This record gives sequence, C-alpha cells and structure tokens, in this order.
Amino acid sequence: MHAARIDDRLTVSAQPELAAFGGFAGQGFTAVINSRPDGEEPGQPGNAAEAAAARAASLDYAFVPVTGATITEADIRAFQNAMRRAKGLVLAHCKSGMRALTLHVLGEVLDGRMKREDVEAFGARHGFALSGAASWLDRHAAKAPRVTGFHDERTGSIQYVVVDPATKACAIIDPVFDFDEKSGATATTNADAILDFVRREGLTVAWILDTHPHADHFSAAHYLRGKTGAPTAIGAHVVDVQRLWRDIYNWPDMKTDGSQWDRLFADGDTFKVGELEGRVLFSPGHTLASVTYVIGDAAFIHDTIFMPDSGTARADFPGGSARVLWNSIQRILALPDETRLFTGHDYRPGGRNAKWESTVAEQKRSNPHLAGMTEERFVALREARDRTLPMPKLILHALQVNTRGGRLPEPEGNGRRYLKFPLDALEGATW
Repeated sequence: MHAARIDDRLTVSAQPELAAFGGFAGQGFTAVINSRPDGEEPGQPGNAAEAAAARAASLDYAFVPVTGATITEADIRAFQNAMRRAKGLVLAHCKSGMRALTLHVLGEVLDGRMKREDVEAFGARHGFALSGAASWLDRHAAKAPRVTGFHDERTGSIQYVVVDPATKACAIIDPVFDFDEKSGATATTNADAILDFVRREGLTVAWILDTHPHADHFSAAHYLRGKTGAPTAIGAHVVDVQRLWRDIYNWPDMKTDGSQWDRLFADGDTFKVGELEGRVLFSPGHTLASVTYVIGDAAFIHDTIFMPDSGTARADFPGGSARVLWNSIQRILALPDETRLFTGHDYRPGGRNAKWESTVAEQKRSNPHLAGMTEERFVALREARDRTLPMPKLILHALQVNTRGGRLPEPEGNGRRYLKFPLDALEGATW
C-alpha cells in the first residue's frame, strides 16, 4: 500500500487491504477516511466492509466518496469535519490517494491556508499530480452564484444561501425552523446559523424563498423576514395547496389567497439577486405548488430529484402525481448539461457524507430513476415505491405552519400555541 505523510495529522494512501486495518492503531492512526465510491473495480473491499474493519480495530471511520469530476464543496467540508473529529493521526485513502489529497488541498485553499498557485508544486513534493485540483479551483472561482448549503441532520433538509459575488446580495432558500415533535419545543438554531453566516460574510438578504410547502420541517421564512426585512416568496400554486389543506384541517377561516407571502411566483417569472437574474420553473408532482429557482448556472430543484445515488422524490402526498413529476423533471433536465443542481434533501445512503450538488449531465448519466428511463416505467417505479413509504412523521405538524408562510398558530387565551391534528385524513399508516 503506497502512502504519503502529508503533515502531522494526515497520511494519504492507496486502497488498503482489510487485513491491514488491525495494524493501523499500532502505527499511530486513530481514524480512516474512505474517499472511494463503492464498485469502482472488482474485489474492492467497499464501504460496509471497511467500516466493520475500522470498528473492529477501534478506529473512527468516515465515508466521503468522490470522483474527480464530481467533487463539490460539501465533500470538501465533510472531509474537513472528519479530520476535525479525529483524535489523532488520520489515514485517508481512495484508489491511489489522489482524491483524498485533493479534498485536503482544496479545503486548505478555500480557507486561505494555501495559495492556488502553490497547489501543483505541493502535490509534486508528495508524489501526486494535482492539476485536477488546480482546475477545480479555477472553475469554482468563475462560478456565479456562490452557493453555501446548510444540512439539517434531523430532517435531512438542505438550506441554501445563494450569493451574487459582485454585490454580496443573497437569497435564502428553504430555511428550517426547528421543531421537536416529542416535546413540542421550537427553536431557531438553523435559522440563526444562517443569519450568523450572512453577518459574517457581509451579505444583504434580497429574498427569502421556499420551493414548496414542506411536509417534513417547518419553514423559517416568516422568522427570517422579521430579522432581515427581506421579502418572502413561493410558487403561485400555493393557493391550491392552501385550499386542499384548509379542508383537511377544517379551517374555514384560513386565508387561501397566498397573502402570507410578499410575492407569489408564476412559471417564467424573474427576480433579481444583486446583478444575477433568477427565473422560476413551475415543477409540480411532488406537491401542487413546487417550483424550481434557476439563478445563474444554479438550479434549486427542491424535492424533484435527489442526488444520483438516491433517485427522485415521492409523489403520493395530497395533490401529488408521479406522471406530473416526470414532466417537471424533464423540464429541469432540459437545462444545459453543466447546470448545477441543488437538491432539497439528502439522507446519506450507506452512511456517506451529506451531499446536495450535482449537474444535469450527472443526473442524466447516473440516476437510476432517470438514466434510460421512459415515462411509463418511471410512473410505475415511482408509484410502486411510494406505496411502501409511510407518511413523513411531521407532515400533519408542518403543513399547518407552512401553508401560512412559516407562521406558528396564534397563542390562545393561556398564551400557548397549539397544533391541530386531523385523524384518519391521510393514507400511509405504519402498521
């Protein structure tokens, strides 16, 4: 196994044999980071086997799988987080060590500890050609908007701050208002982390956007509007969702005109984030009101398409349709191949790091729900899969908040707020 000591914390290596894990602790290692996707070649040990070998050797283990063409900032930050969690020396590997070192070097440059012009010489000193890392940095510097994702581990949701680098104007997309269904407690931890980022980066919030009324978390749009003064917006068909859920909740006095938001976007509407133009694509199927926001070379595709290893979103919520979802996906895949796609959720299949950025080309090539798929096969696959899924545990909590723009119910006479649950209103019981 070829290995290169990078510094007093990190060694990168080629693929180790499983039998070697037992000796790593004796060499001073406390953790292993596997940056190699499963299935690259026959006989490769794979993530599950490596994780078991690491546990048996009392080593920490992280799975941050990447290919050279698909590294994103989320992968770089996941690699850094795994390094930070380790209690000592870390062995990071892929097939040759190149991708592991690339993730390290990219983080060093993004955080200002290394200069872009020093990357290739640094790699050469350790026996690696890092021209790919240098090219990644050049592409990254040229992209607009700049996108930062915030992953909420509890709900698997991704929240975004989308920045125009020229003006430092930004949009906040799909922010989470914290809710614990067991205790009924609410908090603003996620939203406050976004506000801290906005202040730290010196940004001005131009928009607070939701892609749809979420079924698995509360929206923090109303809270953030109060903190920033920025307008809120959602797709115009939210009024259809309001009418549907007004009946489910038996709320005859509920306003169903979308007035809870500052703007309702129709298909094709445009808006500005600094000097960047945003465009709205109506993308129903997952919900009646779902929209995609296309800003610069980035598209925020909510729950239409997940990462390529995770397929597509369910379409069995009230008002959902697998066939309508297929047509919405085709509109998204008609964007230029290089368009960056930012998904709304990631549930970390196989225990890998959280990911949220792909491209149109990558989805066409690698997503098993889309590659070589026909409409009829997709509808059959999606409907069969959806029949096996229980309703999200927060759907009855979340929709009565999110159909009102993220507003909690008004306090009652005793000063407390109460949620209302319709019984036997939805299919998808867990028994």
